[in-house]
Amino acid sequence: MSQAPVIDDSKPADGHDVGQNDEGARWAGRYAERLLVTDLLVVGWAVAGAYLWRLGLLPGAGLELQPLTEVGSGRKYLLLSALLTIAWMVSLALNRSRDHRVVGLGPDEYKRVMSSSFQLFGVVAILAYVSKYDLARGYVAVAFPLGIVGLLLSRWMWRQWLHAVRRRGGWSARVVAVGGADHVRAVVAELDRAHFAGYHVVGVCVPPGSPEVRSSFGPLPVIGGLHDVASAVALVGAEAVVVTSAPSFGPTSLRRLAWALEGSGVELIVAPSLTDIAGPRIHSRPVAGLPLLHVESPQYEGPLRLVKDVVERLAALVGLVLLSPLFAVIAVMIKASSKGPVFYHQERVGKNSRTFPMTKFRSMVPGAHLMLAPLTDASHGNEMLFKMRDDPRVTRVGRFLRRYSIDELPQLIDVVRGDMSLVGPRPPLPTEVAKYGEDVHRRLLVKPGMTGLWQVSGRSDLSWEDSVRLDLYYVENWSLTQDLMILWKTARAVLHGGGAY
Repeated sequence: MSQAPVIDDSKPADGHDVGQNDEGARWAGRYAERLLVTDLLVVGWAVAGAYLWRLGLLPGAGLELQPLTEVGSGRKYLLLSALLTIAWMVSLALNRSRDHRVVGLGPDEYKRVMSSSFQLFGVVAILAYVSKYDLARGYVAVAFPLGIVGLLLSRWMWRQWLHAVRRRGGWSARVVAVGGADHVRAVVAELDRAHFAGYHVVGVCVPPGSPEVRSSFGPLPVIGGLHDVASAVALVGAEAVVVTSAPSFGPTSLRRLAWALEGSGVELIVAPSLTDIAGPRIHSRPVAGLPLLHVESPQYEGPLRLVKDVVERLAALVGLVLLSPLFAVIAVMIKASSKGPVFYHQERVGKNSRTFPMTKFRSMVPGAHLMLAPLTDASHGNEMLFKMRDDPRVTRVGRFLRRYSIDELPQLIDVVRGDMSLVGPRPPLPTEVAKYGEDVHRRLLVKPGMTGLWQVSGRSDLSWEDSVRLDLYYVENWSLTQDLMILWKTARAVLHGGGAY
């Protein structure tokens, strides 16, 4: 027997009434319109720049083979510029680069922008060759990179703005979570953690249970059972339904729910039991009406790993050369602030449980390890790590070095030696590894990194569970693209200084 929709007296965390739409309830269309305007401005700017270059009106235009002097040629390129602008916008639209499911989160938005641009200019090159159209190389060489860089930069700026709005609770889809109580709690926790993804849970539908179970969702109201989802969604004005595992909610129930939501504009999202697996490792294949998910094995070795190792070692070597003047200044500051060596070597555990001496600038007074015991009760770190915001062992210079992670720059030496990577899991202490469970040991399948997901997600403020989850996610889902994104985010995290002490 289905359970009639029930509205608890409690309200969602944002304090709105259950049936009240958020200010950004239909954010997707408004956001896409803003992206459309910005894309048009960027593309128009890039094409106009190429046209002016071709006319010889920009500095450096003398590099062009010949400036345009004939009125007919000028009009020809003016028409070409207008057609190219239209075609570029059409390409962005055909590749769904403004789809609400890819904007604001992950690399797919950027990939679609790049793909749209490369496809367009590939077609332009082929048409110019086949038709023997005299298309100036300089025109293409200016329009193409200007447009791509401008589009990526504008999308990134809009994404920062969207994340800021979502942190305040706006411009997110109202979501109803459906499934077993334990699974729903896990989904709600993940969506709350990833608030920038744009899913705001406003209610849950779970099987009938005890009052304790129903009250365990905190401020989220239980708005119905598993067979009242469609009516509950209409009741709260939800825009999406996230369905997770439940013993009494099988394929037939899911299919009927999809039918019930048809024509309502409500998006149906299925959250499988697979967790912490990146999209590129998952491939869907329909077999006899079943959407089978194929999960590729993690890649711990292979050509891409070799490329990562070579590139990182070369980058670290270049970094050491460029930063050598800064190293000299820091060495003088450390020596002037307290007695002791400039560098501090600490035993850490690397790939395949092999230990190595990790190098850092010394930020504490000599013999700091002997002063640790009386301070253990004042730790601000998690249950595995000792971290203290106002550690008396840290020198005045060391406090500055730690805040901006400058003390970790000598780890470039460890990267060149092959003990560490630029990006990877956090390098653990042997005492930590001794306490590892079976699952946590998977962190040691790859080299530890100078930075990683832990660095850009909270650093020392993270709980032990979150640190492990982020490291394991990286180990199993790493990619060169993700490494570049982490390095980019690391710079921002370091300048912010949050979680560093």
